[in-house]
Amino acid sequence: MAVLVGDVGGTKTVLARAEWAQGRIHLDQALRLPSGDFASLEALVRHYLAETGPTPDRAAFAVAGPVRDGHSEITNLPWVIDSRRLGAAFGWRDVRLLNDLEAVAWGIPALGPEDLAVLQPGEEGAQGNACVIAAGTGLGQAGLFWDGQRHHPFATEGGHGDFAPATAQEEALLGWLRQRHGHVSWERLVSGLGLRNIYEFFLSQAGQDPGVGPRLAAGDDDLGAAIAAGASAGTCPLCVATMTLFVSLYGREAGNLALKHLALGGVYLGGGIAPKNLDLLRGPDFLSAFLDKGRMAPLLGRMPVKVILNPHTPLFGAARFLDQPPG
Repeated sequence: MAVLVGDVGGTKTVLARAEWAQGRIHLDQALRLPSGDFASLEALVRHYLAETGPTPDRAAFAVAGPVRDGHSEITNLPWVIDSRRLGAAFGWRDVRLLNDLEAVAWGIPALGPEDLAVLQPGEEGAQGNACVIAAGTGLGQAGLFWDGQRHHPFATEGGHGDFAPATAQEEALLGWLRQRHGHVSWERLVSGLGLRNIYEFFLSQAGQDPGVGPRLAAGDDDLGAAIAAGASAGTCPLCVATMTLFVSLYGREAGNLALKHLALGGVYLGGGIAPKNLDLLRGPDFLSAFLDKGRMAPLLGRMPVKVILNPHTPLFGAARFLDQPPG
């Protein structure tokens, strides 16, 4: 029987029907919708069902925010989601919420080699805890505890931990962000919002940028993509500086997370930014920052580091999570 699965983010929401066949999860009728176009998840689901037909009687949603007792407030979207209310609205006999990065962690076993890009092979036959870090609209993080036989995914909100500068330039960046936001988390820098923040910081020092600058002034929602494109083409020095620092910070926080989880079983990069910037991540800046942990560098060198290429990984994870006994 097919189940309804969703990946609910601050920018977009993807819904699909998932079904197990021959030990694998197959997705059908996947539809990507702008989250901000709808007043609630309930309204978005009604639109999806009107487009695709009758509803299954079970559903699971990966949501971009903390989940407690079937209740979540989306971090970068003014939605409050409650599993009981959704169940009553659509007559579902089983509906579950889980954090979106926890869903990515659940989805990793459903991936094949073609769904992953290797940045560092790590130790052959590596086993142990693993972790996921995903820069997208925000910065998500999750862990996978290894019990000796299988992984147990769990959610964190580590992306909201305090940013720690390591250079004089980063000290200046921290001060600039503090004036704007007060508390400065890693999410303020390693995310789509972070790309904008880093670029604006460099622009405040340079004074002008005829390339991407006008798009910033116009409030371009896709500024991050423009910055990445300008850096890739080499036509925008501020974009190059932005992406260089971004990739380094991404590597450094990935290394922090890997140490906290002792992730000998692997470090996985999710989210939308990493797959679109593989060449940069394969360059020297990411792994250099990842490994730059003093005496712990050899330990980090044993850890496989991979980029998740399949954008449906949270949907696979939601389906696998729904397949587990509740509780």
